[in-house]
Amino acid sequence: MTLKKSSRAGLVALALGIMLGLFLSVASFDASYAQAPAPAAAPAAAPPAPAAPPPACANDPDPKKAVLEKCTPNSGDTAWMLTSVALVLMMTIPGLGLFYGGMVRKKNVGDTVMTSFAVTCLVTIIYAIVTYSTSFTTGGPFLGGFSRVFLQGILSDISTGIGTPNGLAVTIPETVYMCFQMTFAIITPALIAGAFAERMKFSAMLWFIGLWAILVYSPIAHWVWGADGYVRTLALATTWCSPSSAPRCCGSAGSASMPALPSPPACRRAWR
Repeated sequence: MTLKKSSRAGLVALALGIMLGLFLSVASFDASYAQAPAPAAAPAAAPPAPAAPPPACANDPDPKKAVLEKCTPNSGDTAWMLTSVALVLMMTIPGLGLFYGGMVRKKNVGDTVMTSFAVTCLVTIIYAIVTYSTSFTTGGPFLGGFSRVFLQGILSDISTGIGTPNGLAVTIPETVYMCFQMTFAIITPALIAGAFAERMKFSAMLWFIGLWAILVYSPIAHWVWGADGYVRTLALATTWCSPSSAPRCCGSAGSASMPALPSPPACRRAWR
């Protein structure tokens, strides 16, 4: 009984000690800390002034007024040129392929259609590597420079709308101008393929088209459309500076290749 009483008395004393400690801690708390106002927030910094938008791309006879670097192209011109790219490309695939496919024998339809696809792929690669640079950049009166080989140095940032256009088309991004001229570089040799349909091996045709795109189309395109091309500087440049130069070029190449190739079987049967 004595042990139980002593243990109960100890528990009561412990509880009273805890309550006394809590009371003293609360009593000693300074009320000024609880009632002190929160420190005033620092005044918000003024928002930075918005950056001035880039200038619109523009050409001018006075070099001091021309804006050709890090400028904003015209959205309407860009949209129409992209539409033109799609239309001209459709003239080659599938348009030209199906057109020539209807002029050959049944067994050669697939080969003729695939010729247009192969020419499109081959010329696209060659154009991106060297033909665009040697055709549409300044270099000399007969051949352009090599500043755009492998499409290097082209500035066309879609996210910010800032770019450096080609001097031949200052209101559209250079990438759009490059694609537009590429479609004509594709369809021109594809037209030549109609001159030797059914008469040339597929591998020989690829070699011919590849060399023709580099050695023939590139110089002539620079003569006519290049800023320093010699045909463009002539008095009759307005006559040559038109899409008709491409049909003249491919028509001459097709006519020159025909005598060197055997006649198709249908023609040989007709002459017998």
